[in-house]
Formats: sequence, structure tokens, C-alpha cells
Amino acid sequence: MNNSICVCGAGTMGAGIAQAAAQHGFKVTLYDHNEAAIIHAREQIGNNLQSLLEKQKITYHSMHGILANINFVAEVKYCSADIIIEAIAEKLELKTILFRQLAAINGEHSVYASNTSSLPVTDIAEAHPYPNRLVGMHFFNPPTIMKLVEIIHTPFSGNDCIRLIMELAKDMGKVPVLCKDSPGFIVNRVARPFYIESLRLAEEGVSIPTIDALMESAGFKMGPFRLMDLIGNDINFAVSCSVYEQLGKPARLEPSIIQQQKVSEGKLGRKSGAGYYTYTL
Repeated sequence: MNNSICVCGAGTMGAGIAQAAAQHGFKVTLYDHNEAAIIHAREQIGNNLQSLLEKQKITYHSMHGILANINFVAEVKYCSADIIIEAIAEKLELKTILFRQLAAINGEHSVYASNTSSLPVTDIAEAHPYPNRLVGMHFFNPPTIMKLVEIIHTPFSGNDCIRLIMELAKDMGKVPVLCKDSPGFIVNRVARPFYIESLRLAEEGVSIPTIDALMESAGFKMGPFRLMDLIGNDINFAVSCSVYEQLGKPARLEPSIIQQQKVSEGKLGRKSGAGYYTYTL
């Protein structure tokens, strides 16, 4: 596949998606209206590639080739590509505004994909000028490593659009899974009890390191609290709230006050230096 890609949003996910695409030979434009975010993304990607070089997973030549595949921009007018992947904040209004801007620049021939992890993709598509050209493309953190990508179709999604995004995921070295638009899609729907029951135990006084250690001893690569810190408590809490609301507020899925407090205190996990554990930034 020779399609050009534009990733909108240069946060942890957006930068990771751009790097993953560039590592597989795609020409990528990485956009963020915040110039500081663009500078940080460039540094983040450079550090990631330097780490791969030191581990002898890539060569010096390929490292510079990957960097050359990414064009960092801070103006939306440069967001012209065959495939647009949105990875901005989980707010429907912001996504809607951005997609309208992108549609005005790219027209009906581009394919638009949202990396949303909690919002209904159908709601995003309904507000898009070309709803048949929009799908969900949900990567998992870190997108340079995690293989699974959920491809979410809406009642509007065209078959050619879905097929193109499925092929793109495969060409990026990912394993795409097609699913219908529903609360939490597949993974986040299944994962809610894993997180929420763990938080319930913590509310009842069981120590967080103990819960993580027990889950890891049972075969999980990471315990729930270490994983929430990796994902980001703000993101994880937002998904829990969204699934809870969309499913009619079942008691078993009520979001935890502990996680809400972490978010209110800015203790978002690894990216902030503190969450359920502390980290060196």
C-alpha cells in the first residue's frame, strides 16, 4: 500500500501511531496545533528510535530513514493525505470540529479514521460531511508495540473504506479485528471488570501492590494498576465513565472514586510521573 497518512494529535498515541506507520515505510504527516506538542513528539520518537538502535533492532541508516518519513506540522492546512487518523482528546465536539476542517481540506476521496477509545464512532460519523468515509481505528498503547487494532464500522461505513483500513493495519504490522460500534467496542468492554473490580478491592483496603502481584502471578503481564498507569488514568477513567453511561449505569460498572481522585489530582500515571506508583520523568 502506497497511501499517504496524516495523524492528527501529537500526544502519546498520535506520536506512537505516526512512528509505527513510518517504521513500515509510510510517508506520514504528524499534526498538532500545539507547537510544544510537536516538539515533544519529535523528541519522543527520536528517543524511541535511539533505544531501538542501541538494542540493535534497527540500523543507523533505517533510523534516519524512519525520521525522514515523518513531517511534523503545526498548521491544519498541511493535513492532506489519503488516510487521516485522528488521535486527539476524547471530546466529541473537538473531534467533530477537526474532522470538518479535515474534510474541507481533503474532500470525499480520503478515508477518515478515529482512534477514539470511548466515544461512539457513529456519533462522530453523523457529524462528518462524508459519513461513509469514516471508521474507527482503535490502537492500543504503546502503538509501536501492541499488535491489536480494533476496526469499528458504523451503519454508514462503506465496505471499500473498511477494507482499506483493514489493509493499512496489516501493512503496519498489526492484527486488525473488525467490530461493530458498541460501548467499549470489544477490548474496553471486556476489560472494564478487570479494572473496576481491582479498584473495588483497593477501596476495601487490599493493597495495590498486592493486587498487581497476584494478577501477575496468575499470568497477566501487568497488574491492573500498573496497566492503568501505563494507559493513563485520565484515559482509563474516561472509558469507564463512557461505557457505564452508554450501558445504562449498571452498578457493577460504576467508575471508582479512587481513580476519579487520581485524575482530579493530576496523577495520571507514567506520563505525569505519579499515579498508583511514582515514576521518573
